[in-house]
Amino acid sequence: MSIDSELLSENTSSTPLTVDEVIACLRCRWGVSYDLRLFSRDGHLYFHIMWGYLEQQSFPKTEEAYRDHLKKILEIINRIGQSGFVREWISNIDSKPRIGKALSLQLRGDVRLREFVL
Repeated sequence: MSIDSELLSENTSSTPLTVDEVIACLRCRWGVSYDLRLFSRDGHLYFHIMWGYLEQQSFPKTEEAYRDHLKKILEIINRIGQSGFVREWISNIDSKPRIGKALSLQLRGDVRLREFVL
């Protein structure tokens, strides 16, 4: 299922990602609100779409906690100028998360990325 082209056309690569936009994209693509994470490894920052999701009975976060978690992740993505890159990737990735196997995107680095990678 592809993301609604109207939603994509109103969001240019420089437009910051919002919690509502990302949740809408996840639900449109896969029908659920997957957990998102950022990982730092070997000087690189990775964006992961995890296999757990908000609508899952055993999901450990409330909707409010989930939205707050996404807000923090998206703030970093937006601050390092990667909103368009992440938006495009979410819109076009062919796979879906599976138990034990997250979808992973290495974020492109520039000087702003150093602030978030130890």
